[in-house]
Amino acid sequence: MPSFLLPPTLALWLQRLLSAIFLGGQVLTHIISRPIHRRNTLEQMAAVGPESLLIAMVTAVFVAMVFTIQVAREFITFGATTAIGGVLALTLSRELAPVLTAVVIAGRVGSAFAAEIGTMRVTEQIDALQMLKSDPVDYLVIPRVIACAMMLPLLSVISLITGMAGGWLVANSIYGIATSVFSIQPATF
Repeated sequence: MPSFLLPPTLALWLQRLLSAIFLGGQVLTHIISRPIHRRNTLEQMAAVGPESLLIAMVTAVFVAMVFTIQVAREFITFGATTAIGGVLALTLSRELAPVLTAVVIAGRVGSAFAAEIGTMRVTEQIDALQMLKSDPVDYLVIPRVIACAMMLPLLSVISLITGMAGGWLVANSIYGIATSVFSIQPATF
């Protein structure tokens, strides 16, 4: 085997990377230059948003509860109980709510999309779209990308609100911190 050839795993990885970059470029140019299938986009938005709401909220509540348990114990020791709510809000809004919501949505919705498109490939539905002079990227990929881009910020805001409620519940029930103290002082770091 000549030494200038790439190992098979690296060549496959590079091929997949280039394919993903090419598909991303196609999606961006098609969104700008072509009409969008609105009905399909609305259906995908329903699949991404309301169907993922429960798992995003449950994840946010439990992460905020655990974070509050860890932070409240230390802050009470230092006499900074008024900062617990602010620190939780700051952490949830900057990092935890958006990242965890994105990870949950990527896992749940990404696997569903992959299974659906994989089934369409096996049953030759994508080939049928091409035979009907319909671009599969316009019909299959772009509505899913738009749905994820539009629903993820909304789900992140709902996760933030749910997480704050979970943090307040733990602070109030376990540590006896009143609601007025929990929400009195925003964290300014």
